[in-house]
Amino acid sequence: MYAITLDGFGGPEVMAWTEVPDPAPGPDEVLLDVVAAGVNRADLLQRRGLYPPPPGASPILGLECAGTIRAIGAGVTGRQIGDRVCALLAGGGYAEQVAVPADQLLPVPVGLDLVAAAALPEVACTVWSNVVTDSRLTAGELLLVHGGGSGIGTHAIQVGVALGADVAVTAGSAEKLDRCRELGATVLVNYRTDDFVAAIRATGRAGADVILDNMGAAYLARNVAALAPDGRLAIIGLQGGSDGGLALNQLLVKRGTIRATSLRGRPATGPHSKAAVVTQVIERLWPLVAAGTVRPVISAELAITEAARAHELLDSGETVGKVVLRLR
Repeated sequence: MYAITLDGFGGPEVMAWTEVPDPAPGPDEVLLDVVAAGVNRADLLQRRGLYPPPPGASPILGLECAGTIRAIGAGVTGRQIGDRVCALLAGGGYAEQVAVPADQLLPVPVGLDLVAAAALPEVACTVWSNVVTDSRLTAGELLLVHGGGSGIGTHAIQVGVALGADVAVTAGSAEKLDRCRELGATVLVNYRTDDFVAAIRATGRAGADVILDNMGAAYLARNVAALAPDGRLAIIGLQGGSDGGLALNQLLVKRGTIRATSLRGRPATGPHSKAAVVTQVIERLWPLVAAGTVRPVISAELAITEAARAHELLDSGETVGKVVLRLR
């Protein structure tokens, strides 16, 4: 088969479409013919040598894909060759075929084709596990989403609105904020010119009940300042660095909670595993997708041979939503 491989670490030019050995499904795995793969910021970090795959995972880029089942490994039940599915991966999505644990497969939601479905597993599992399962967002609360124009951000806005929450976002341009408004966000903050802490206070609320943060250290103190009493801060990225000082008395006074998680590093099965997250997403989020309440937001679709261009687009900050690579 062919896949995107890395000729060292660096810019998009290190990626090449080359022939590699065919994968085979192990026990409890299936082999997919990949139709499309989502592009995520983690892929850019791995390309630069900053985000190595977990032990035993494929070194090929790609944390989500959609396609059809080509072969079924020992111990797998309830699956048939030819089934249309999307999948949460630890790696391997930028390839014609990928082996994936059967517990990390999701059905293609009603009304979506395989290309659109490829844009969902990573953002859906990340947002649901952090905003709903861990941070317990409920109707009437205020959700603050940093990077509202990103794939994670555009998905989180829709999930928050679907659950009856009010949604605030930060983004770096008027165009992105306009798109966030269309998706249901009501508090819109241009982080290049405005202070999100002041914007949250201007709502008349005590603060944000849940904050979904992709910045890490650079926003840590201000995120705590923006939290409501009993607020929950979920850190899912470190674009603003990993070493952030914090006056803990601010967190104590608010009875605040900070939780940092990585989806890729979760175990495959057991408590807090990828399989557990996938099960919740299928049971609770997929009906919202089938109803059209939550939909994938795709900024660009490119052929897999244009993977370098896809990375350049995502790195430019000009996209709204996801970038998807087509293989078939």
